[in-house]
Amino acid sequence: MRICLVTDTWPPDINGVAHTLAQLADALRQRGVALQLIRPRPADADAPRTAGMQAELRVVGVSLPGYRQVRLGLPATATIQRLWREQRPTAVYLATQGPLGWSALRAAKRLGIPVVSGWHTHFNHYCHAYGLGWLAPVVMRRLCHFHNRTAATLVPTGAQAEALAGQGVRNTRVMGRGIDGVRFSPCRRDPALRAAWGSDAHRPVALYVGRLAAEKNLALLRDTFTTMMAARPDIALVVVGDGPGRAALQRALPQAHFTGFVEATQLAAVYASADLFLFPSVSETWGNVVLEAMASGLAVVAFRHAAAATLIDDGVNGISLPLGDEAGFQEAAVTLCQQPSRCARLGRAARTRALMYRWDAIADIFLAALSTAREPHDDASAACHV
Repeated sequence: MRICLVTDTWPPDINGVAHTLAQLADALRQRGVALQLIRPRPADADAPRTAGMQAELRVVGVSLPGYRQVRLGLPATATIQRLWREQRPTAVYLATQGPLGWSALRAAKRLGIPVVSGWHTHFNHYCHAYGLGWLAPVVMRRLCHFHNRTAATLVPTGAQAEALAGQGVRNTRVMGRGIDGVRFSPCRRDPALRAAWGSDAHRPVALYVGRLAAEKNLALLRDTFTTMMAARPDIALVVVGDGPGRAALQRALPQAHFTGFVEATQLAAVYASADLFLFPSVSETWGNVVLEAMASGLAVVAFRHAAAATLIDDGVNGISLPLGDEAGFQEAAVTLCQQPSRCARLGRAARTRALMYRWDAIADIFLAALSTAREPHDDASAACHV
């Protein structure tokens, strides 16, 4: 079997989509699946080709205004068709609904190659987060048309599958995410790292990992950290990530340790060296960082959304709050940072839960979806309910 992955993002990009695809690719190669990769040309023209790919096509890409880390591939239908005529894939997986995704979809249709798509981004939330709520219905109709021209749309959770079905996206299938439980483990805890944050074995460390941007609900993160410091002045606050919201957050939280992006080899030690993990965002389709934190033995405070809704049993292996309960989020975080034994108990249970999610099992679901992929019956019936 030969599978072509089409995506706007790929390592060394640091985001959930790039991480998911890289892990999935590794699991597929271990099964002997031949892989192709189509992605935008990296900003670094000397960036090496991806090892283990049978073919890698890099197309022209552009960075989003004000957000250089995010690049979109431009249309390249003819170029993609040439590649697939020479090396025809068994199936295509589209991880982007941008111009590059549309090009690949057109090329696959012309050549009669089965296509499966993935829902990796919560577009409605992004529209509202950036003051473009009026655009959300238009975007959704366009996305609905895109996904209904593919044989199936893979989504991370059952709740999201139901929500998309209600908006007219047909043939959704649930494919969660996995975790490397050896890499992300409490065994990576580093006392020297805690000391660098001004902590020790007795003073708690609260952690956030993620992009620092408007859609991540940074105002709640700021307010929660501030309230936690008032209740527990010796707490260490650590913020991992970067983005357009970093400067304002850093001014509001001068006591916190801002690391910027952390290399993958070091990130596991950062997780394991903390005690609790705060995740105020509701913009994710999944949220890999929640699973990483749980596998690292951290007590997680999050809203009942995406990965947290699937993984966390409130009060058993973490704390999950109803969507919109920001006061409850703050209260839970403040209470937890003053209860080290409870924090440790939740963290132990969190790791047990996280280890149930293995990449080899996720790869099986992915292959099953592609193996049964077929051409959509009738594009004209791709109606959206928005």
